[in-house]
Amino acid sequence: MLKIGGEIRAVSSKSDVHRLIIASALCDRAVKIGVNGISEDILATTGCIGALGGEVKVENGQNGFENTITVNPISVSNGCPELDFRESGTTARLLVPVSAALFGRVKYSGSGRLPERPFTQLFSAMEENGCSFSSHKLPATHKGKLKSGVFELDGNISSQYISGLLFALPMLDGDSEIRLRTKLESAAYVDMTLNTLSFFGIKIEKTDYGFFVEGRQRYISPSDFIAADGDWSNGAFWLAAGIASETGVTVTGLDTSSAQGDKAVIEILKRFGAKITTEKGKITVSKGQLHSTVIDAAEIPDLVPILSVVGAVAKGETVIKNASRLRIKESDRLKTTAAMINALGGDVTETQDGLIIKGRENLNGGVCDGAGDHRIVMSAAVASLFCSGKVKILGKEAANKSYPDFFRDFRLLTGGEEF
Repeated sequence: MLKIGGEIRAVSSKSDVHRLIIASALCDRAVKIGVNGISEDILATTGCIGALGGEVKVENGQNGFENTITVNPISVSNGCPELDFRESGTTARLLVPVSAALFGRVKYSGSGRLPERPFTQLFSAMEENGCSFSSHKLPATHKGKLKSGVFELDGNISSQYISGLLFALPMLDGDSEIRLRTKLESAAYVDMTLNTLSFFGIKIEKTDYGFFVEGRQRYISPSDFIAADGDWSNGAFWLAAGIASETGVTVTGLDTSSAQGDKAVIEILKRFGAKITTEKGKITVSKGQLHSTVIDAAEIPDLVPILSVVGAVAKGETVIKNASRLRIKESDRLKTTAAMINALGGDVTETQDGLIIKGRENLNGGVCDGAGDHRIVMSAAVASLFCSGKVKILGKEAANKSYPDFFRDFRLLTGGEEF
């Protein structure tokens, strides 16, 4: 088995960087954003901002960051922008309402599995308020500027629909309401959006039914340089890897007071029995006596693949529930998580909305399919730490979607192989 140990700095939060770029593009002057790591999804957002009439440059870092993203605000024209979201669902769901608030006609396209993923609830709510769409899936063309009004959505379909509207509605001429027909899930991602909006001078009022948004607001740059938050979602891979280490894996650059919901990984790893210490901005996870737990994934869907790997080597039966939304991600993540772990000698069974994982002392190794999904690929790499034999990951380049340097960092911590 590979050995792992050492210290690694967390990459910047993809969710935070998306939001900072969009808010910066809507404000009054150029903004510089300090980030660690530029992913394919972030490049999708920068490309779309350019298509909308903004200007985004990725340059060498400053103030201790690997990269600096300089965003010059969007200059609205009378044209018909063409936005290619690539494979980034976040880019699409945040920018469709924003572009419709700025332009009367926009063409949208995407690649990978994104054209299969539905936009019906978001598009339907927008069609009630001034827009029309040629299709409720990509590719699509929208006509008609977004108008203020009432936007009704289910809260358990996609928090990104709500976030996209929260970015767009403050720019409209009138006041608007977002009314949620069901309980909001993945609420932490909406809280991240609200934090970003507040940072840029936008006021949103929470109500008993959703949100009230005053119109005619202006985005105001809070400073010339903004530091992006460290990424708990990707940091979770290294924290989980620490349970394979006697000496531990230390992750720096993660803020325990962050609005990111995936910081819950710490408490869940503790429930599994991992040893965890936190001091002076450093979080260290090391090997413990692992045992099963029950995980409600409604608020933390992105953690399911890597937590499933932990469950696969924890004594007893781990149950993951309320994760049905994972079936419409970059892959059907319930199916592909189970297939990946089973291919390596684990015992995972799908349920309608989750997984049942029977833990074993270790896994065997073998060949597994990354399924074109960055979180499956990175979870498989961590799973290799618990395998008695070698692991080959098909399609490992999918990690570029959120963490292009993942395998470089894996080798730094393990001195290990290329899969």
